[in-house]
Amino acid sequence: MTDQTLDSTNKQIIEHLQRDGRMSYATLAKTIGLSEAAVRQRVQRLLDGGLMQIVAVTDPLTLGFARQAMVGVKVLGDMRRVADEIAAIPEVDYVVICAGGYDMLVELVCTDDEHLLELLNDKIRAVEGVAATETFMYLKLAKQTYAWGTR
Repeated sequence: MTDQTLDSTNKQIIEHLQRDGRMSYATLAKTIGLSEAAVRQRVQRLLDGGLMQIVAVTDPLTLGFARQAMVGVKVLGDMRRVADEIAAIPEVDYVVICAGGYDMLVELVCTDDEHLLELLNDKIRAVEGVAATETFMYLKLAKQTYAWGTR
């Protein structure tokens, strides 16, 4: 999907689904002023084009994941390769290559401190090119939103 196909109607669809990902095609169609079939097709194109995902967002604590952490990673060599390797670890839910004190930030969701230690020691630090890590333990999730709209 190109920038040209992200027209104002597609932006409206995205914004509504950011607020309520369970909104029916019928309700979305009425709100935007299209037919239900047209909305369904547009949503499918947005999904197929990788412009959006519709997912269930949970609180990890309620699912038995008692420890979350953000890990700052310093890398020697190819950051993309290291990011790809770390992203393949199932407990990693966020990887971003960045500028600043760290080359990338990695978010982990773990069952407990032993699980966190295993991930840090046996998986992340074992990736060739990882030079150093610093772990920031989450104490409380104060805000998490995905409704930032479109431009």
